This record gives sequence, C-alpha cells and structure tokens, in this order.
Amino acid sequence: MQTKKRPVYLHMPTIIKHLPIPGIVSILHRATGVALFLLLPFLLALLSGSRSSGEDFEYYKAWADNWFIKLILWGVLWAFIHHLFAGLRFLLIDAHIGVDLHTARKTAKWILYGAPAVAFVLGIFLW
Repeated sequence: MQTKKRPVYLHMPTIIKHLPIPGIVSILHRATGVALFLLLPFLLALLSGSRSSGEDFEYYKAWADNWFIKLILWGVLWAFIHHLFAGLRFLLIDAHIGVDLHTARKTAKWILYGAPAVAFVLGIFLW
C-alpha cells in the first residue's frame, strides 16, 4: 500500500542556513529585484517632484534630510548595488565564464561582501 506524500513545510530560515553562498546571492538578487520594482514608482515620484520647482526641491531636500529616510535610501542603494553586481555575475555565468565551483563561490563572496561595502562608502559620501 502506497502512502500519500504530504506537503512539506518550508521553513525559510532553516533552508537559508543550509544554502551555499551562491544560493544566498541568488535569493538576494531576486529579493532586491522585487524590492526595486516595488519602490520604482516611489523613487520616480521623488525624482519628478524634486525637479518640478525650486520650492519643491527644497521641500524634498528637507524631507530627505531625516535620518530615518536616509537609512531607507541607504538600503535602497545597497539593493541596487547588490542587484547590479549579482546581475553582472549571472550574465557572465550565462556566457559560461566563471561556472566552475571555485570561481562561482569566490564571485558570490565578492558580491555578498562587496556590495554592502560599496553601498557603505557611497552612502557615507552621499550622507
């Protein structure tokens, strides 16, 4: 008698804990892509509003001087940089460059540690 396969509960923290570094970079690439897509209307409205007049620019500038808003924008900057770097890595992998295990792990580590470092430096420069 065959038993039915029951659905498996996918506990994401446990799954992520056991993922290799390239898998983590891949998941973060997807998550940052979704976040950037969802934030795009907000960022475009911010850009459009700041360019409409000098008074509006001063209003948006004062609004963006809040430390919490700067922290959020810093996170958006990290998401953009991570998504850009990981996207370039995946383009190279699609071109069969860096597909061996050692190189794939090394480039994943570069992105995982390099994107926050670049975002930190740029964020300090822009703060």
